[in-house]
Amino acid sequence: MPSVAPKSSISDLAAYKPTSYPKSLQRIIRLNLNEGALGPSPKAMEALAGIASKIHTYPAVAASGLAEAIGERHGIDPSRIILGCGSDELIQVLTQAYLEPGDEVIHTQYGFLLFPMATKIAGGVPVSAPDDGFTASVDAILARVTERTKIVFLANPNNPTGTHVPTEEVRRLRAELPSRVLLVLDAAYAEYVQRNDYTAGIELVEETDNTVMLRTFSKMYGMAGLRLGWAYCPADIAATLYAVKPPYGVNTPALVAGIAAVKDLEFQEKSVAHNGAWLPWLQDEFRKLGLEPYPSVTNFFITRFPTEAGRTAAEAREFLAKRGIMVRSMSDYGEHDFIRVSIGQEDENRALVQGLADFFNGVPA
Repeated sequence: MPSVAPKSSISDLAAYKPTSYPKSLQRIIRLNLNEGALGPSPKAMEALAGIASKIHTYPAVAASGLAEAIGERHGIDPSRIILGCGSDELIQVLTQAYLEPGDEVIHTQYGFLLFPMATKIAGGVPVSAPDDGFTASVDAILARVTERTKIVFLANPNNPTGTHVPTEEVRRLRAELPSRVLLVLDAAYAEYVQRNDYTAGIELVEETDNTVMLRTFSKMYGMAGLRLGWAYCPADIAATLYAVKPPYGVNTPALVAGIAAVKDLEFQEKSVAHNGAWLPWLQDEFRKLGLEPYPSVTNFFITRFPTEAGRTAAEAREFLAKRGIMVRSMSDYGEHDFIRVSIGQEDENRALVQGLADFFNGVPA
């Protein structure tokens, strides 16, 4: 028994284990983390190259510059933008700021795993709402609301399933939730969505005082290694988060690169176009192999594997890993017959398809 015990609300939490890669492999194809296929904007890399001599200064000026750039890009008020070390930090700050011990937080069955983790760390009680297939159900979320509900987290589009909740359903969710319940829309993959029935949440933040939208630079912007995200909030919530979060939490290189990335519209269009071309191609190739890829509006998708020995998802992952091709298991969600695949560069996508073809044909890894 340790002399100093952690608080009871986190007693069953397991530490996150980053993916490990065999050192013997000459090349790793990372199709397991939903990273931007094209890497970062060239203008962001150029901005990074010029910042080395300034890292001795605190990042306050750069922080305001990024908020202004985001505000101009999206037509929103920069004073209501909160920056964080990825949207992960902002999820934790929200739970720390708004949860009392015992407060309930609703998340969806196949939602982002950080939602229940952050809830427990803050002393809250996570409540799971079942999905309809692999899509979040507004009715199921509303059915889980009690007098103890304080926050609802909705990843839209959702990770790991790649599905989305249409605009009217998101609006209905907000309208039918009690006004005391904070709705947090995690729109990490919003840039990839090419549908008319989708909203990232900006309008709801503008129209209500109890909705927050989260965004990230880790996906389409290709800056996962710099850890940068942002929240758009009602003014009162922004003031609360400013009071809670560390004042210099986001580092200067991330902020400077973020400003350049937001302004590089050409790169953004190129990234979205790449995904729009290779997502359907990869899903079509999976179907030719007899697999069942599920529809996705993001830069990844899930697919079902057969259950017979020699053709399972677990065996396919092991086979691909021997070739340096990493894909994501869905076992954390109890879906052992599924894997999640990110869209990569052309040669990576083709290597994945060839690897799976060899797996099913009995070719040695």
